[in-house]
Parts: sequence; C-alpha cells; structure tokens
Amino acid sequence: MYHTHAHSRQDGAVIITVALMLFFLLGFMGIALDFGRLFIVKSELQTAMDSCALAAAQELDGLADAKTRASSAGRTAGNLNRVDMQSATWGGKGMIVDANITYRDSTYTPTTSALAARYAECTHTQPDVRLWLLQMLGVFSGNTTTFPTTQNVGAFAVATRGSAQTTCPIPVALKAKAGGNAGNNFNFLIGEWVTVFGNRTPGSGELGWYNLDGSNSANETKKELSEGGSCGTRIGDVLGTPGAQTAVDTPWNYRFGIYKNNELPSINHPDFTGYAYTGVNWRNLPPQNAFAGQPATGSDPTAENYLIKRGKYSSFDDAGTNLKDGSRIAFNDQNALNSFKTLATPGTGGEHMTYGYSRRLVVVPVIDASSRVTDYACMFMLEPLTGPQANAHLEYRGLAGSPSSPCTTNGIPGGTAGPLVPVLVR
Repeated sequence: MYHTHAHSRQDGAVIITVALMLFFLLGFMGIALDFGRLFIVKSELQTAMDSCALAAAQELDGLADAKTRASSAGRTAGNLNRVDMQSATWGGKGMIVDANITYRDSTYTPTTSALAARYAECTHTQPDVRLWLLQMLGVFSGNTTTFPTTQNVGAFAVATRGSAQTTCPIPVALKAKAGGNAGNNFNFLIGEWVTVFGNRTPGSGELGWYNLDGSNSANETKKELSEGGSCGTRIGDVLGTPGAQTAVDTPWNYRFGIYKNNELPSINHPDFTGYAYTGVNWRNLPPQNAFAGQPATGSDPTAENYLIKRGKYSSFDDAGTNLKDGSRIAFNDQNALNSFKTLATPGTGGEHMTYGYSRRLVVVPVIDASSRVTDYACMFMLEPLTGPQANAHLEYRGLAGSPSSPCTTNGIPGGTAGPLVPVLVR
C-alpha cells in the first residue's frame, strides 16, 4: 500500500516537471519564431528606408524646390518596397509620408531650407507587429507585461550625394566641339540645345545613340534607356554603335509621362513634369536655356521654364491630359504622337507628383573619335520622340561631376571626380 502511494506521487511529479519543461520549450519557441518575425520586418523596413533616403538625396541639388522633389522621390521609392511579411500595404498600418523625411545641412544640423539641405533622413516605425506565440504565453501565464502581444519596429537611413566610381548614363553620347575639353565645357554654352541624331552617326558638337555595353544591338539600347538602365560605365570604356532604332521612343517618352497602351505611371515612372520644349513653343535664341530661362517673345502662352513647370507638376499638355493638345503645343501638330494614347495627370495629387522623380536630367558620356568615354555631361531632355528614329534634343547643363550640377546618377559610390550619386552614410 505504501509503495502504491509513492508511485502515484512520483507520477504527479513527472507530470508537473514535463508541464514546466513544455512551458519553457514553448517560451523558447515563441522567442525564436516571434523575434525571427521581428527581424524580418526590421530588415524589410530598413530596405524601405534605404530606398527612401537614396531617392530623396538624389534630388538635393540646392535649388528652391529640392525638398519638395526629394520628399516626393523618397516617398515613392520607399513605398515601392513591401513591409510586414511582404505586405504591399505594410499590413495596413501606414506607409511613408512626407513627415517621415527630414533634412540636414552640410554640418549635419537639421534644416528646413531647400537651398541648404545636403542630407536626407528617412525614419519610420511599423507599429503593433503581432507576436503570436508570446501572446499565447501571456494568456496562459496571465502576465501580458512580461509576454507582450505586439511590438513596434523602427528603422532609419541617411543619405547624401558623392562622387561615383561608375555611372548610370543614358545610351546617348556627346562629341565635343572642335577645341573643346572639360575646362571649357567642351565648347558648349550652358543652356545650349544639342541634337540627338536618330538615323546617322553624329559629328563634333552632336549627340547620337551609343550602347554602354559596347554592343551593336538596338534592343540593348532600349534596355539601357529603360528604368533601371545600365550602371557600370567608367572612364575609358568604348561604347558600341547600335543599328537602326525600333523601340527607343517608348522608354524615352515614359519620362514625359506619355504612354502607348495600358502602361501605368506607378510602374513606368515619369519625371515631375512632362512639359516639352521645341523651337515651336520656346522661341529663345541660343543658348535657349529652357531649364531656367525666360521664354522669348513669340513663345507659346503656356511656356515657362522647366523649374517652374516642375514645381507645378505640369503634364505634356501643361495643365491638361489631352495628348493631341500637348502635341499641338510642342510640335504644332496634334497628330505628332499618334502611336501614343495617354498622359500622366498633372498638378498637386496628380501622377507626375505622386509617382515622378528626376528622369529628364540625365548624365551623358562624352566620347572621343574612338567612341571612348572621356568625361560626363549633365543634360536636360527637351521633348518626346515622335518615332524611334526621329531626332531629339538635349540641353547642355555643364559637367556632370560639378558640385553645382543638377544631374545625379546611380552607380558605385566612392569615386573622386565622377558624377554625383546618392550614397548611404548612416
């Protein structure tokens, strides 16, 4: 009888021990799984903040509207990422807004001045990330303080602009004028319009299509012009001369918010403005300076410089969304872009503002007679292409590596004299 009671007590002790072990094992499992989830959300959020800061820093060119453009670019780039276990809506708990993006000057002091802003900082907290197993432990133990049901996760990133080792130019190259070099802006005037020839090899003082990878493929030209482009061009690279162009007008015109079929501005991003400049609507003599100048007498009534139009988020049709009206303004021909159908919408809250970033200020390689890259120029895309082999025009804006250059690019940071690129510093 005594032996039977002792055996029963031992059974009870084993049950209690096993229960305690299971409790602790469940706790360790909860820590592993829930903190693993927090780590994933933290990594996703950090990627979004990095994207936000890099995109915002790219716009910090010291101009009056730099902060507005930077916030729009940072918000757009950051929110393209997925957060909270790859949720496209970030779990419905709030995505990046302008208030999450702040700025600092060259001494790293907080500033609200667009002229002084040199660093962009993106900060965001993902609230109430649910902890499933720890929540169960809290309920089981009756202690929700020790075992919280949710946890906030935060991340931040800071970026600025610095010289690049490599660049991401468009597949268009510039040949210097006779006697031109970097010291005299290759004999171009700031604001001068230069022709991109679509159907012949360019001569001195002209632009032409050149593949950055050195190939002769026309499909490669389109690929390099498309969003994402080609990032790896270095001084000394030899560029390739592509064959007849068949499709470059589509990615070129995306930058103006002009679309053929069912393309979306949220995917095929426009510039902040699609307003175009030609000799029809901008009657200035050389240097024409559509970037920052004043329209000459005889220019179209809608004509204002790019900086103004960018601040208004104007479309190709200025304040409208009619492709034919935009074609009339730019080309005096409402049918000039017949193969295209729709425009990005203008104004505050429109698609140029919501999805736009700097896509018409481009870095262009400067090449010698052997098609070898010797330097980089900053240039401004003036008008859409009316066809894949049509001529276009770019406006010369100076050396791409100048601290005052409005152009930035993407590429590997860490150079000493290359075009400016956004680079993470924190």
